Amino acid sequence: MDVKKIIEELVDTFLKAGELSISLRDNGLKKEIKSDNTPVSNGDLEVNKFITKKISEITPEIPIISEETTDNKDNTGLKNFWLIDPIDGTYDYINNLEEFTINAGLIINNKPVAGLINAPAKKRMFYAYGKGNAYELSNGVIVNLNEKSTKNNKPIRFVSYSNKIKPEIQKIYQGLGVVENVKMKSSLKFCVVATGEYDGYVAEPRAYEWDIAAGHAILVASGGSVTDFDGNEILYGKKDLKNPSIILKSKNIL
Repeated sequence: MDVKKIIEELVDTFLKAGELSISLRDNGLKKEIKSDNTPVSNGDLEVNKFITKKISEITPEIPIISEETTDNKDNTGLKNFWLIDPIDGTYDYINNLEEFTINAGLIINNKPVAGLINAPAKKRMFYAYGKGNAYELSNGVIVNLNEKSTKNNKPIRFVSYSNKIKPEIQKIYQGLGVVENVKMKSSLKFCVVATGEYDGYVAEPRAYEWDIAAGHAILVASGGSVTDFDGNEILYGKKDLKNPSIILKSKNIL
């Protein structure tokens, strides 16, 4: 399997999916509340169709698990599969905010080996296909994130999903010397840690594998790390596809 070729073929698809998501939003989204009390829009569903069609054409032998479909979610025996979150940060998406992302992570032997994340409202596209090969495409310029370092004597800054920091997370912050915390939504958190704009992210068990797979692949490829609170490697294809605790670190603090 030529993972580099697969990902590079999908970059243009993800850029077009970003354009589609913005166009649908500009034309007015149709919104619903799902059974788990989270929002979904016709934009989520249309983007899902668009990217899964192309992924299926390129890798027809690899099953797809998407947040927005039931396909393969009960198959606990999968080792090689795609994890897709067509719109991560739906609240931002439907409320004309900017931090939503379009995501796909490729899992091989239960590990994330490649990923794509487009933040179309930010005009930032990220992708990776292995150690040393993590990239950002913005304004027509491609930057290898491994060659980008912001390491200096600045205070350690983390991103979080909430301004309310739980005691167990605050304890980890203290151990790492975190002095500043900035709220950020969606998988964009992984990307800004991969670029070195921020130094890390901590969360207790929450959300699902499709929320983190693409970002996990990109961050590790950039030289950063992703573990649970005990320092264990995070694997994919778990029962219920639920995430364990998670700690992200940029290469700058490893």
